[in-house]
Amino acid sequence: MNSTAAAYATVHDYKGGSESLGPLVGISPAVLRNKVNPNNDTHHLTFAEARRIADMTGDFRMLQAWAHEAGFLLVKAPEGANECDMSVLESVMETGVAHGQFMQSIHAALADGKVDHNEVEAIAVAERALQTAAATTTKRMKGMAG
Repeated sequence: MNSTAAAYATVHDYKGGSESLGPLVGISPAVLRNKVNPNNDTHHLTFAEARRIADMTGDFRMLQAWAHEAGFLLVKAPEGANECDMSVLESVMETGVAHGQFMQSIHAALADGKVDHNEVEAIAVAERALQTAAATTTKRMKGMAG
């Protein structure tokens, strides 16, 4: 998902959409709809507005999309020193699932003997998910180290 689509989804997936979210972030609902409309060239979401929206909704897809577009991984730091064996085990399992999805995307791309750009993009998405899952496991281990 690119950052424009992420902004649109963040606003429209919020309960009540722009009608509910706009007043909470200090933007009129109509203007907010225009700012996240990918077909609108006259209204643009500012960085400060995007941050207020993410903070208010707890939805960080815009941040994640921007990071991925720039070639970065985005890994949320552990909440604190509350990491435990179970949280690490959960993270290891998530890494295993992500690894399987990465391998499945490669398998699907190679199945017909040709690889197209959409298949490469699907592989890249699965790769980022795998790298993020692995980095999250490491962060959780660091949280346990105290």
